[in-house]
Amino acid sequence: MRDPYEVLGVPRGASAAAIKSAYRKLAKKHHPDANKNDPKSQTRFSELNSANEILGDEDKRKQFDRGEIDAEGKPRFQGFPGGDPRNRGGSPGGFESHTFRGGGGPAGGGFEDILNSMFGAAGRGARPGPGGTFEFETGGIGLDLDLSVAMTVSLEEAANGIEKRVRLPSGKELNVKVPAGVIAGQQIRLKGQGETAPGHRPGDLLITISIAPHAFFKVDGSDLRVDLPVTLYEAVLGDKVRVPTLGGAVELSIPKNTSSGRTFRLKGKGLPKPGGGNGDLFVTARIVLPDGNDAELEALMQKWRDGHKYNPRSDIT
Repeated sequence: MRDPYEVLGVPRGASAAAIKSAYRKLAKKHHPDANKNDPKSQTRFSELNSANEILGDEDKRKQFDRGEIDAEGKPRFQGFPGGDPRNRGGSPGGFESHTFRGGGGPAGGGFEDILNSMFGAAGRGARPGPGGTFEFETGGIGLDLDLSVAMTVSLEEAANGIEKRVRLPSGKELNVKVPAGVIAGQQIRLKGQGETAPGHRPGDLLITISIAPHAFFKVDGSDLRVDLPVTLYEAVLGDKVRVPTLGGAVELSIPKNTSSGRTFRLKGKGLPKPGGGNGDLFVTARIVLPDGNDAELEALMQKWRDGHKYNPRSDIT
């Protein structure tokens, strides 16, 4: 993935507000619903979400700037300064050294004792092999061959399901089917796609899902919430306005005298529920005044105030 600063078109010293503004502008421009005839819009939109997940999170942004994570949010290999901390005074480089002196005798204990010092009880599974070599039964030595990776999906991808490509630390790439209705923190297990070791069954690949922040929707379980800007005259006179949903915009009737903060419920317009059906979309009206000074609006409000005084704070002051 490209550098997230490049994806959002902001300099490295950009403020959090500038990053948020750039993301919202680009997300609106490249949203798949607004570019249904462009097959690449989904890819660009996913790239924007991934970039915003890093730069929109203060801690992740600092980690990226320090070089601790890459553009996909994955940890970068930092090496082992000073050797492996697990080295217990053995050989340099973090490997513990053991000298084998043959069987029992004055030079040391028997071979079983040496095995016990290295592997504990598991060492007792060793048995003589041909040519004086030793073969080990690995049944007593537990190996964790499962491999864990992270995958970020957009809210639309989480709701509808998608097939995405994931890159493993080994460089191998796999196509992964993300089911519709996946939630943040959910894991997808791919049997036998983990690490391998001789004499052991391959481990599994565990993919932990995270959902990128959306430009305007907020997730509340299976429900969604969105703030809807409305004009002063729409709130006073009532009107029909367009409301975004994951399935495309729909019309909502705003009743007369709608106060800012009033919430409307659109049934079934949320996220898929685990047991079937969909959650709801809660739309909260937010009255927005025009930018700048409007002398005509001010004069109208002054005239209206003089004849229609009221105090909406009477219950709290």
